[in-house]
Amino acid sequence: MRLRAVLFDMDGTLLDTAPDFIAICQAMLADRGLAPIDDKRIRDVISGGARAMVAATFDMAPDAEGFEALRLEFLERYQRDCAVHSHLFDGMEQLLADIEKGNLLWGVVTNKPVRFAEPIMQRLGLAERSALLICPDHVKNSKPDPEPLILACKTLNLDPASVLFVGDDLRDIESGRDAGTRTAAVRYGYIHPQDNPDHWGADVVVDHPLELRKVIDSALCGC
Repeated sequence: MRLRAVLFDMDGTLLDTAPDFIAICQAMLADRGLAPIDDKRIRDVISGGARAMVAATFDMAPDAEGFEALRLEFLERYQRDCAVHSHLFDGMEQLLADIEKGNLLWGVVTNKPVRFAEPIMQRLGLAERSALLICPDHVKNSKPDPEPLILACKTLNLDPASVLFVGDDLRDIESGRDAGTRTAAVRYGYIHPQDNPDHWGADVVVDHPLELRKVIDSALCGC
């Protein structure tokens, strides 16, 4: 079936949001008179969310005393500064422009709550270009459940087989596959050092956003 839309995961796929996460974690350390840590320690666990980043930053177990207060502080800071340093990955602006020129729809399906995702899309000038934004707030079950992708396809009134979903985590690929979409895994995202996108069962794996152009061109002709 001919491709009609390309949907992206947000963090680590469409956007490099790591700089804001890292800045917040390092600021929390500095405010407590603690030395900064290697940025990579934070970047490696971004896919695990706020809990994982706080645990890595303070070398603290999630059930330790004081952990929840740190997690809530992290979220409060992120609510305020969620789009200070975040940006499209290299090559992504050109890819989006090509998608738009090809009269395809594109949108975002993320596990990031809408209170963070919506402001980021707006501040980066992407909200008016994106056909939709699906967050956990819109469904009962988040990725890896197929519900977010099923909702996205229904919202766009498209057969899932005409949709390509791009992500940087196994749960993205599982969600897309179970929803019936085509799937593409990216190696440039926030991949845990012990993980391997080649083992996720995606239809294709790419190292750079612009490599998706060939994938899209092939899908456009129903190949």
